[in-house]
Amino acid sequence: MQTRGGRFSVPGRGFAIQIGGIASLTRRTIVAAVRPPYTYGPELVSQILLALRLCWVPMIVAALAFTYGPVGVQVGGFLNFFGALDRLGGIFALLVLREFAPLVAAIVMAGVAGTAMCADLGARKIREELDALSVLGIDPIKSLVVPRFLALMIVTTLFDVYALIFGTFGGALVSIRNAAPLGPFFATYFNNATIAEFSASLLKTALFGGLIAVVCCYKGLNASGGAEGVGRAVNQAIVIAFMGIGIIDYVFTQTLLATHPELTIPR
Repeated sequence: MQTRGGRFSVPGRGFAIQIGGIASLTRRTIVAAVRPPYTYGPELVSQILLALRLCWVPMIVAALAFTYGPVGVQVGGFLNFFGALDRLGGIFALLVLREFAPLVAAIVMAGVAGTAMCADLGARKIREELDALSVLGIDPIKSLVVPRFLALMIVTTLFDVYALIFGTFGGALVSIRNAAPLGPFFATYFNNATIAEFSASLLKTALFGGLIAVVCCYKGLNASGGAEGVGRAVNQAIVIAFMGIGIIDYVFTQTLLATHPELTIPR
């Protein structure tokens, strides 16, 4: 497509440039995280506490709502119709461990902590604080991006465990709602909740956290246009983060099932 000035613009070129910038920032962040000196300790602790303070209530509410509502009520009613409500625990083990707990943790982290980090870095960019750090010889990647990257990986993985606990509690509530004993629920649950599934859930959630941090930091570091530009950067960061979460989730799950075919067989 030809523009007014006679130049040609390729559809999606801007998006491809952003993906390249995010990949470059990921590489620089990982290198800065492992290369001494490790001066980002206080900022890392601050970001962990910030994410915990902002996200723990939405995470609990979302975990219960997603598992008890769209999954528990519908699946519980279907199984109860066929007299197989004792299999609800096995279904919950697969759904919550493999999909719902990581996705709930990632969605809450992106929507709450990720947006806060993007807005904070965007405001600093608008106020030219990042340029001042560079003039002083302070690397913004090591001092600002690395602690946020590590903090979101740690907190998102921790929230995966909490989402798993409250998601399982949502399944138990479905059994109680259908006047079914909890013994069969937990028996089939622990038959299907393997170490491989739990380890994969933690690893996938850590990848989600790293992706959210890099995307939100990239958009914040490249914000422009005043307060309106910061808001635009936050919106774009959420869209890109959700797209990345979906891609990672699909690729990771397919790879897991291909390398561990025994996980495809319910027990």
